[in-house]
Amino acid sequence: MINLSQAAVGEIKRLKLRRQKPEARLRIGIQRGGCADFYYTIDFDEAPKSGDRLCDCGDIWVVVDAESFNYISELTLDYSEDLMGGGFRFYNPNAVESCGCGNSFRVAPEVATPT
Repeated sequence: MINLSQAAVGEIKRLKLRRQKPEARLRIGIQRGGCADFYYTIDFDEAPKSGDRLCDCGDIWVVVDAESFNYISELTLDYSEDLMGGGFRFYNPNAVESCGCGNSFRVAPEVATPT
């Protein structure tokens, strides 16, 4: 299950309208790299791929590939603005360490490595 704050839902809707793709689903995933082993990816996708997990977050459908889901299940995505600008914030209970940038994280060694 992926959770979205109300602020994140509002920003996602705004971005979908700006891109003129109101039917697009939010795709959240991870890649190797960053300051602490993995970093989050976020984009829009027209159609899920084979093996994707779909999460109904009220007004927003979130798509996560099966490998990434092991690392970000129960993730909460928030959006906030401050003096440096706005951005999405990731709150991942599976992370044992997060970088100060907020976009990079490390998980416990027993979690499988994505291919």
